[in-house]
Amino acid sequence: MNNTILRPPPPVNEPVRSYAPGSPERASLQQALREMRSEEHTVLPVINGERVETGKTEDLHAPHDLTHKIGTLHKVRGADVERAIQAAVDARHDWMRMDWTDRAAIFLKAADLLAGPWRDRLNAATMLGQSKNAYQAEIDSACELIDFFRFNVHYMTRIYEDQPISSPGVWNKVEYRPLEGFVFAITPFNFTAIAGNLPTSPAMMGNTVLWKPASTATLSAKLIMELLEEAGLPPGVINLLPGDGAEVGDPVLASEHFTGLHFTGSTGTFNHLWRTISNGLGHYRTYPRIVGETGGKDFIVAHESADPVAVATAIVRGSFEYQGQKCSAASRIYVPQTLWPEIKREMLEQLASIKMGPVEDFTNFVNAVIDRKSYDSITSYIARAADTDGVDILAGGGYSDEDGYFIEPTVLQTEDPMYETMCEEIFGPVTSLYVTPESMAFDEVLDLVDRTGPYALTGAVFAQERTVLAHATDKLVDAAGNFYLNDKPTGAVVGQQPFGGARGSGTNDKAGSYVNLLRWTSLRSIKETFVPPTHYSYPFHQPDVVASDEATDEKLVVM
Repeated sequence: MNNTILRPPPPVNEPVRSYAPGSPERASLQQALREMRSEEHTVLPVINGERVETGKTEDLHAPHDLTHKIGTLHKVRGADVERAIQAAVDARHDWMRMDWTDRAAIFLKAADLLAGPWRDRLNAATMLGQSKNAYQAEIDSACELIDFFRFNVHYMTRIYEDQPISSPGVWNKVEYRPLEGFVFAITPFNFTAIAGNLPTSPAMMGNTVLWKPASTATLSAKLIMELLEEAGLPPGVINLLPGDGAEVGDPVLASEHFTGLHFTGSTGTFNHLWRTISNGLGHYRTYPRIVGETGGKDFIVAHESADPVAVATAIVRGSFEYQGQKCSAASRIYVPQTLWPEIKREMLEQLASIKMGPVEDFTNFVNAVIDRKSYDSITSYIARAADTDGVDILAGGGYSDEDGYFIEPTVLQTEDPMYETMCEEIFGPVTSLYVTPESMAFDEVLDLVDRTGPYALTGAVFAQERTVLAHATDKLVDAAGNFYLNDKPTGAVVGQQPFGGARGSGTNDKAGSYVNLLRWTSLRSIKETFVPPTHYSYPFHQPDVVASDEATDEKLVVM
């Protein structure tokens, strides 16, 4: 019998390992990478806890070494998706009724497993399958995913503790039920932590989930699934469904039991899903919750009082870490003419020292982009820029797919602040820079930033003058959901900078905060009256009291 009020361990952010030369963690990760590379992996759908060989296969290759086959992916078929839907529906009854502390313990155990024996292997899978260097994998597939597990348990506790007041004789309660049905989680290739968070945050709140990972990130998804199972996740709570978009999405969104979408990906895909859901409203048992984090065209704005070295460093890190394949990556830069010579010199010096190559060589800062489709799209922007008057390639511009999908960190300087690369999301190692003339007031620059493009995800302002920072923060209030002062616009940390944007960048439901978890609950208010009334009447509708004066026998009406 559990009659205690429990509080889970307080969360702290997982320390980031440096992987410096000669460190034990460097040697351990390199060994795990060699072992992972030497294996040929089979990635299977997981439906109700069972691995399914579908026969509908696709070879997996490392983006930075196209000759190396990582393994084989089995994609789901329509019948597999229908089985997964039923598994999620069937699992809901027991999972939602499991004590919340037991659900919490599963994810806390997953965090400790990942912080310990699973760390190197999941990092190695992310490096190999998604072409991330050691540091980018560490802050993602280790630290951020651990933080999601631990902080989400903390937020879950905080939500459940939020209860209404009660008047005398009454006990009011709020029950945070899971949604009625299953949640559909669609996850991207670029962050293993996002791939782990999108299915587990609804599951933590008692929901069952169908999880479609990006095909280019299925090796790490396979390991996340195995990690959760080792932590004690029951069958059917999360069902892993790798496969083609329509093959998975069409039957899922056609099910009457679909009750929520947790999405990270392109704005166009999210818009399509929203339209499809809207068209099916008459079919669903309840209005579905829609949570999405989508595109970005993220900015760095430098004021003339900014530190030029800090600005240059933010451009290099913010634009080119993980090959610019972050929805938060800096991809449009605005610098004043007065600072441009110093910023340019420092930026080009830093870029000249960057090495590019496979992830197995830890000295490489830049690795490959994810696949052929991305490579072709990114390089088409560079090719057009090379042929466009008024656009100069200041750095990079080279690319090759001979060994892997390699694109040099590329900086474009344009005379037109509305040139296509200043407005459109490229999602690769290309950033565009506009030098603002001395005749342009800083307020005009901020107006330009605010009206360029449909997105509002992240942005940064650099200035030494406090009044400038305060004014820019106010002026750009709607331009970014994550706003940075004197720092690059990437690297949000769970529990510190809840992440998400509005406008064309999504619903801004802030992964890494209690706000996101609330979206996966359906509240029920419960009122218990200890001594209920026994008659319908109230004092207000009783007749006025009539008194009489015995001496005069005169009746007095008491008002």
